[in-house]
Formats: sequence, C-alpha cells, structure tokens
Amino acid sequence: MRVAALVAAAGLGLRLGPGAPKALRLLAGESLLVHAVRAVCADPRVVEVVVAVPQDAVADVAADLQGVVHVPVRVVAGGVLRQDSVEILLSAVGDDVSHVLVHDAARPLVPAGTVARVLDELAAGSDAVIPVRPVTDTIKSVALDRPPNASTETVAGTVDRASLRAVQTPQGYRCSLLRRAHAQRPEGLEATDESSLVELLGVPVAMVPGDPEAFKVTTPFDLTVAESVLAARSGGVAND
Repeated sequence: MRVAALVAAAGLGLRLGPGAPKALRLLAGESLLVHAVRAVCADPRVVEVVVAVPQDAVADVAADLQGVVHVPVRVVAGGVLRQDSVEILLSAVGDDVSHVLVHDAARPLVPAGTVARVLDELAAGSDAVIPVRPVTDTIKSVALDRPPNASTETVAGTVDRASLRAVQTPQGYRCSLLRRAHAQRPEGLEATDESSLVELLGVPVAMVPGDPEAFKVTTPFDLTVAESVLAARSGGVAND
C-alpha cells in the first residue's frame, strides 16, 4: 500500500473573518496548513504529500512547507470548489500511488490515532474509509416553505440522531476508486466531501472513530479553541 496525502487548502474561509485565506492563518505561530500537513504525515505509511492552495500563494506555501515533514511535498494551484481542488490533487499523484488520504487544512489538529485508524482500515481491505463522531446535539429539520416575510424559521421535525454521524478528515480511499467517483460525478453536484461521491457508485464506505480534536476551524471561536488545544498538548495533557 503506497499512500499519498492530498491536502485541500484553496478555500478563502470567509467565516473566519478578513485576512489571509483560512489555511494560511496562524495558529501558535504556524499556519493551519503547516499544522495539518504535519498531522496527516505523522503516520510513516504516508510517503508523499500534495497540497492545493490559491494560485497566488503557491510559491509562498511551497517555501513555508520546506522541511516541515520527512516526505516529499508538492504544492499546486487549487480550483474554485473543494471538489475541483481534489480532482487537481488526484491528477498530481503518480500511478504508483495505490491509496490516498484526503485531508482538509481546516482540521489542523487531527491526532495521529485518527490517521492510523483510517490507514489500518484501508490496509484491512476497505476501499473507502471516513472518520466519524456521534452527533450529540438535538437536530431539527426546518420548514422550507415559510412565507418570504417571516423573520424566523420554524421546526419541521426532529431528526433521530442515533443514525447520524459527523464526518471528519482525513478520509481514505483506493486511488482508482476516488478517480472514478470524481469522473462520474453528476453535472452540477457540489459535493462537500469525497464519500458523498463514492456513495453514488454504490461502494460501501467504512467508518472508524474520529476524535474531538479533529474539529474544523471555521470561525474565530474555533481558532481560539485550537489555540487552547495546542496549549494543553504542550503542557503535557494526553491526546489520542
């Protein structure tokens, strides 16, 4: 099994506020992207990394990632949508790569144990693997037919959370399968993750336990939480 890590980092991250693209925002003196690349490469089974970033950031990011990890790192210009960037990343890996980990730079603190569980399941024979967490909040569906002048949403129903899982990254795939899933993506479909495309092929997607620390940094509050997690780690608090 020859594994490449594909890191999507081309998004602007507008909900994080004005400034640099989200993946280039600093967390404890290093960009979210540097943390994410280091995290996904913690497992020695990852032998190369390809990163997709905004076109005007390619040179700077390549310099920032120099020497960060023990494996070769390439930086390419990403696409408009996440799925576009992943397609570009897939085209950048060689035919000798059998499996890929697709990781979001917005999840900079994924523990080594989560990466290992995904890779272990791939090694055991699964073609598609995602890390997940149970949904603990009460989930409501909303009525979509509210009047145009309504100031609030109304509840349409309560969703049974026992059958729900929150999905994280890195997600692991047999490379040939993920290429086929993207090639057969229905026109106009904007997939928020790769497992959505694999599901359309009828291929089973295995789930392994994720981790609370693999949360997505989307807002300034998330960035504050990430800083606290790093501080706890450096203080000797155990993590996965």
